[in-house]
Amino acid sequence: MKGAFRRAFRFGAKPPPEHPKLPAGLRVYAVGDIHGRYDLLNAIAAAIGRDLAVVPPERSIEIFLGDYIDRGPDSRHVLEWMVSGRPVADERICLLGNHEDMLLQVLDDAEATRPWLQNGGLATLLSYGAVRPESLAELTLDEARAAFVAAFPAEHRAFVEGLPRLKKLGGYVFVHAGLRPGRPVEEQDPHDLVWIRDAFLFSRADFGACVVHGHTPAEAPEVLPNRINIDTGAFFTGRLTCLVLEREDRRFLQTLPDGGA
Repeated sequence: MKGAFRRAFRFGAKPPPEHPKLPAGLRVYAVGDIHGRYDLLNAIAAAIGRDLAVVPPERSIEIFLGDYIDRGPDSRHVLEWMVSGRPVADERICLLGNHEDMLLQVLDDAEATRPWLQNGGLATLLSYGAVRPESLAELTLDEARAAFVAAFPAEHRAFVEGLPRLKKLGGYVFVHAGLRPGRPVEEQDPHDLVWIRDAFLFSRADFGACVVHGHTPAEAPEVLPNRINIDTGAFFTGRLTCLVLEREDRRFLQTLPDGGA
């Protein structure tokens, strides 16, 4: 049996699959879900800056995978950084997450207020100074929403409304939640791109590119043949993860629970 196995391995086994590639000269820094942790965003941005300084590439792109707001204490500062701060890399791409999608629903429909507040939106409302914490119990949902809409800057709204849902670079697709198996990238449902879970996470399908995503927290980055999950639960773990891609190479930068990197 052992000899048969060796012969099969020698003559029938396929070599390990190659990693997807990026174009020569390009380095990508993909950052997972931030959720209002402005402290961790600053730490990972500093780490990206140090990394770029060691061996500068010809071109660099930083890609944020969405969920900038909710749960953590500093959603306003995170969005302000995205809107007004200069990119650390040569170019910055920010994608839509499901929490930004919920926010857009709140801005357009009062009925979306309760589920948003129950899923971390209360922290965002407070971060904009729309209401005082001690006055929350006195407000109706409509009053709380009206106060938030009045306090939400027009430039922040324009930023969120303009967020794309997907970016493809070389052999990688970057998206917040994932892709629907069996559908070409260009035919994906926009809702799936920011909300899908099990149908994507349990699939071993070849999506035509390696999917880099967040949305579903894991203790450590998940690296599978068809996807890489870089949501490491920054809000409650203190670990914000950045995937660094260059040609066929992959490596990670990560903040520490104390806020360093």
